[in-house]
Amino acid sequence: MAASYPEDLKYHPEHDWARIEGDVATFGVTWYAQDALGEVVFYDPPALGSTVAKDAAYAEVESVKAVSDVFAPLSGEIVEVNETLVEAPERINQDPYGDGWLVKVKLSDPSEVDQLLDVAAYRDLLA
Repeated sequence: MAASYPEDLKYHPEHDWARIEGDVATFGVTWYAQDALGEVVFYDPPALGSTVAKDAAYAEVESVKAVSDVFAPLSGEIVEVNETLVEAPERINQDPYGDGWLVKVKLSDPSEVDQLLDVAAYRDLLA
């Protein structure tokens, strides 16, 4: 699978992405992150209703290589968790921007979006 970085997303330097829809953002890990991790075998999601803080770890993914923290690109309250990943964590590898999304968050400070990278800046970070 070729590396891909959708234009409509915002990116965090720790290789997480956010898809902003009004005051809710969907979070996931980038193609680069899932590729570096290798085969994901376990996803430990945060609790529904818990709060996350920008730049802080909020979940764990475990691969055959390592256990890695997942960092929140933005702050807010977890309003949805992708429970299918608990049973099928490999979806993070197969479709990191689609079925492999991790959580949906109601943003507490939408202005934080301005601190994230656009696709060009994220690609520069990887170069």
